[in-house]
Amino acid sequence: MSEGTTMNILRRASITILAAFLILSSLAGAQTTSLTQAIPVDPQITIGHLQNGLQYYVRANRKPEKRAELRLVVKAGSVLEDDNQQGLAHFVEHMAFNGTQHFPKNDIIQFIESLGMRFGADLNAYTSFDETVYMLQVPTDKPEVMDKALLVLEDWAHSVTFDPVEIDKERPVVMEEWRLRRGAGARTTDKLLPIILKDSQYADRLPIGKTEIIQNFKPEVLKKFYSDWYRPDLMAVVAVGDFDKTAVENLIKAHFSSLKNPQTERARPAYDVPDHAGAVYAIETDKEMTSTTVEIENILPARKQGSIGVYRQEIVDRLFSGMLSARFSEIAQKPDAPFLGAGVGRGPFIARTKEDAQLSARVKEDGIEKGVDALLTEVERVTKFGFTATELDRQKQNILRTYERMVTEDINRQSNSRADEYIRNFLRDETLPGAELEQAMHLRFVPEITLDEINKLAKEWFTDKNRIVTVIAPEKAGLVIPDQAKLAAVIKAAPNKELKAYVDTVTSGALLDPLPKPGTVVKTAAKDAIGITEWELSNGVKVVLKPTTFREDEIVFRAFSPGGTSLASDKDYIAAASATQVLNAGGLGQFNAIDLRKVLTGKVANANPVIGELEEGLTGGASRKDIETMFQLIYLRFTQPRADTTAFSVLTTQAKTALANQTASPAYAFSEAMTNILGQGHPRRRMTTAATIDEWNLDKSLAFYKDRFADASGFTFVFVGSFDLPTMKPLVERYLGGLPSIHRTETWKDIGARLPTGVTEKKVEKGIEPKSQTTVVFHGPFEYDPAHRTALRAMTQILQTRLLETIREELGGTYSITVGGNGSKIPIQEYQIAVQFGSDPQRTDDLIKRVFDEIEKLKTGGPTEKQLNDEKEALQREFETSSRQNGYLLTQISGKYQFGEDVAGIWEAPDLYKKLDAATIQQAAKTYFNMDNYVKISLFPEK
Repeated sequence: MSEGTTMNILRRASITILAAFLILSSLAGAQTTSLTQAIPVDPQITIGHLQNGLQYYVRANRKPEKRAELRLVVKAGSVLEDDNQQGLAHFVEHMAFNGTQHFPKNDIIQFIESLGMRFGADLNAYTSFDETVYMLQVPTDKPEVMDKALLVLEDWAHSVTFDPVEIDKERPVVMEEWRLRRGAGARTTDKLLPIILKDSQYADRLPIGKTEIIQNFKPEVLKKFYSDWYRPDLMAVVAVGDFDKTAVENLIKAHFSSLKNPQTERARPAYDVPDHAGAVYAIETDKEMTSTTVEIENILPARKQGSIGVYRQEIVDRLFSGMLSARFSEIAQKPDAPFLGAGVGRGPFIARTKEDAQLSARVKEDGIEKGVDALLTEVERVTKFGFTATELDRQKQNILRTYERMVTEDINRQSNSRADEYIRNFLRDETLPGAELEQAMHLRFVPEITLDEINKLAKEWFTDKNRIVTVIAPEKAGLVIPDQAKLAAVIKAAPNKELKAYVDTVTSGALLDPLPKPGTVVKTAAKDAIGITEWELSNGVKVVLKPTTFREDEIVFRAFSPGGTSLASDKDYIAAASATQVLNAGGLGQFNAIDLRKVLTGKVANANPVIGELEEGLTGGASRKDIETMFQLIYLRFTQPRADTTAFSVLTTQAKTALANQTASPAYAFSEAMTNILGQGHPRRRMTTAATIDEWNLDKSLAFYKDRFADASGFTFVFVGSFDLPTMKPLVERYLGGLPSIHRTETWKDIGARLPTGVTEKKVEKGIEPKSQTTVVFHGPFEYDPAHRTALRAMTQILQTRLLETIREELGGTYSITVGGNGSKIPIQEYQIAVQFGSDPQRTDDLIKRVFDEIEKLKTGGPTEKQLNDEKEALQREFETSSRQNGYLLTQISGKYQFGEDVAGIWEAPDLYKKLDAATIQQAAKTYFNMDNYVKISLFPEK
C-alpha cells in the first residue's frame, strides 16, 4: 500500500471521527428531542429544484473513470393508469426508445452504440407500480456527449413522438415481454395479488398490463397517459459520474428549465392498501411449481424517513433481523429441519404508505404446517426469552465492520450505486447522509442499543392484526395442501407452546492452532512493466502477485492445479464432483459450520475450495485487515477439511427436497434435452436428480478431496488487490510455504466427452403457456489464442446486434435474443456459439429461418462499417472499465498462467481491437457458423 493511499485512508478516518464527535455532541444528554432532528444531506451531492418543479441530483464520482450515469425518474407507473390504459405506463417506456423529437425511430440506440455503449447494459428502463426510470451510461471524455445524452433525457421527458407505425411495431415486442414472463410464477402472482392487495388500486395494475389492451389500444389513449403524468413536477434528473459537477448542473438547467406542466393538472394520488382486522390467507398451487414456500407478513404503517430517530430505529431493526436470521440458519442445519432455509426482515411494501415485516421459508411440500409453526415458534421464543448478549455482540461487530468498510471504500463506490440511492431518495425519501455520517451514527448508537428494545420487536412486528399468510406449492396427485383453517390452527397454537430459552454455544479457541512452520521464497521474478511479481516457494508452490490501487480494501485470489474430477473413476465421479459441497457443509478444522460462522464474526475473509472437471483450486478474498485470516482459511482448506455425518445427512435431505419437483418445470425439460444431446449420454454429462444425490458418499468425497489437495507443489496462487509485497511475503511463506507437498507429476485426463457431429434437431413439448424457447448451438475446432478469441467475441456481438434489429425491432418476434460465443483450450481446442430467444410458438419456425438468413448475410457480406466501428468502440470502452477491476484482472492473469500465454497480453487487448476489420469478422462468421454442424432445440407447449 502506497504512502499516499495510506494517508487518504487516515484522512477519511479523521473525517469520520470528527463527524462522530459532532453527532455525539448534538445528541448527548438530549436524546428525546434530538432524535427528531433531520439528517443532513451529504454535502458532495447537489440537490436542486427548477421553477417548474423538476428536481435534480448531481454528484461528481470518479468510479468508473470517464463514465457518467444518467437517470430520468418519473413518479408515474402502472398504478396511475385508467381502466383502459392497463399496461400503457410500460408501453410508454418502450416507445421512448422508438422515436423522439431529436432522435427519430431507434436513433437513441444508434447514438448510444456509436459511443461504445450497449443497449440493455448501458441503455435501459423499467416501469413499476409507482415509477418509471430511464437509465443511461455514457463516456465523459468527449465534451459534446454529455450535452447530447441529456438531450435524450429531455426528449424522454416531454418529446416522445408516438408514431402510430412505431406503436404498431412495438405491440408484438411488448407481447413477447409478457410471454417471456409467463409461467408458474406469473400465474401464482396473478392469483395472489388480488388477495394480498384487495380493495386497492394496486390489485389490478400489474405493470405488464392486460394483453387485450396492449394489442388494441388507440394511440390517443397512450398519449393521454404521457401528457397527464410525464411532467416536470413529477420528475427528477440524476447525474453521477466522472465530470465537472457545475458544468453538468448547468446543462441540466439548460435542458429542463423550459419544460412546462399541463395547464390543467391531474392530481397525483398516493394510493393505499386498506388494513384488515385479522389475517388474510392466500394459498395457491400450480402444476409447474417446483418448490414450496410459506410467508407470514404483517403490514405496518410506513415510518416517515429523514430523522435521526427513524435511522436509529432502522439500526435496531437490522440487529433484530440479523439475529433471528442467524437462528433460522442454525435450525436449517439440524436433522429433520422444518425448513430448507428461512429469513426475516422489514422493508417497504408495494404501497408507499406501508411497510411489511416478513417471515419466509422454503419447506418440504408436505411440511407447510411444520414450517409455519417453526417460524412463529422462534418468534415466540424471542418474545418470551429474548436474544442473548453474545448473539447481540456478534451482530453488533458485523454491522460496525460493514460500515467501517463502507467508509474505507466510499471513494471507490460505483456511480450506478450512488444513482440508485438518489432515486430512492426522490421516490421514498431515503436519507442521503453519506458514508462518513452513516458510520458516525452507527458508532454513536450501536453500543447503546439494548436487548430489551430489540426483543420487543418480536411482538411489535408479528401480531394477529393486518397479517397476510401466503402459501405457494406444487399441484400434484396425492399432495394435500393445508387449508386456511389448518393454518389458522397452527398460528393460534404457537404462543401457547412450552418453550425453552435459546442457548448460544459460544466457541473458543483460535481458528488455526498451532501455526504452520513457514517455508521460504526461493526464487523471485519481477515483471516490472506490468507490475507483477512471481515467487516460487520452497515447497514448490508458485505465487503471482499484482498489487493494485483500484480499491482501498479488496484482495482477491485464485489458486489452481491440473487434475479435477477427470482423475476420478466413473463410479466415483459423483462423490468426487460433490466433494466440496458436502465438506463445506461440515465446517472446517475443529469447527462445524455454525461455529465457524461465529468464529469469523467481524471478519471479511473467505477461501472456498473448487473441484472442476480439469482442475482443483480455491477462490476467495479478504479485506486488508483480515488478510491473515484468509491465509489461515487457505491453509485449513488444504489440511483440515471437515466431514460431518450430521451435516451430510441434512444436506442430502435438502438437496432431494429441492429437486423433488423439478421435472414439472418446462425449463427443466428443455435443459434436460439440451444436456442429453450435447453430452451424448456420457456418464459425466447428466442432469442432477434425486437419484444423483443417492450416489453421494461422504467417505469417498473426503478421500478424493484429500488426494486433490495433498500436493501443494502443483498449485499456482494468483493474488490481486490492495496489498504490498512486504506485508504479503511472511504470510505467503508461512501459510502457503507451510502447505504439504509431495512433488508428484500429474495433469488432467481427457474423459472423452464430445459434442455431437452433424445436425441435430429436437422438439420438446412441455408446459401450458403459449410460449416457445429456442437454442441453436454451433461448435467445432478452434485455435485458442487472443486474436481468434477476439474475433469470435466481436463477431458474435455484431450478430447479436443485427438479430436484435431484425428479430425484435423489425419483426417484433421476440423480446430478447442473445448470441454468446466462447472458446476452450482443454481438453481439446473447440468453440461453442449459442443463439437463444423466446417467441410465440406459431412464429418459432419462421424466426429460426430468419436467424439463419441473418447468419448467412453476415457470412457473405460481412458487417457494415457502422457495426464494425461500434463494436470496436464497445470493446475498447469495456476494457477501459474492466481492466481497472480486481476481479477482471484476477480472471485474466489466472487464465494466462493456466494456459501458458504471455501475461502482458492482457494489456495489449486494445491493440487487437483496433486491428479488427470487416474481413476478419466475415471470416469468423464463415468459420464458426458451420451449417453442417449444429444442435437446434425448441421448447413448445404441450398439445
